[in-house]
Amino acid sequence: MAVTAQTSGTQTTTVGTEHTYDVSVAGTFTFHVDLVNAAAGDVFELRLYQIILTGGTRRVAYVARFSGAQPTDDLIKISVPISNELTDTGSIRASMKQTFGTSRSVPYKILKYA
Repeated sequence: MAVTAQTSGTQTTTVGTEHTYDVSVAGTFTFHVDLVNAAAGDVFELRLYQIILTGGTRRVAYVARFSGAQPTDDLIKISVPISNELTDTGSIRASMKQTFGTSRSVPYKILKYA
């Protein structure tokens, strides 16, 4: 199975802002976030959204919340796989939101499996 990076980068979070990353191609994807810089008092929310039918409404399909400094053996958070055959703009959307704490630099990527 081939694995490719659909998108990747480092996001400097703005507390209270949902940073989004859209996927507009068919496939199966996972969202990876490295919370190495998280500290006491920080809270991060990761979400995956999906459109079920062409022209439909994007809705949350997966959500996870992480608080404080993360254990050394669990710094990288990986979403459940999400698949979609649609090519609508943002048919799959991954998002990261820091709801509390100090803005952090967070490496991320969305992987596509084929």
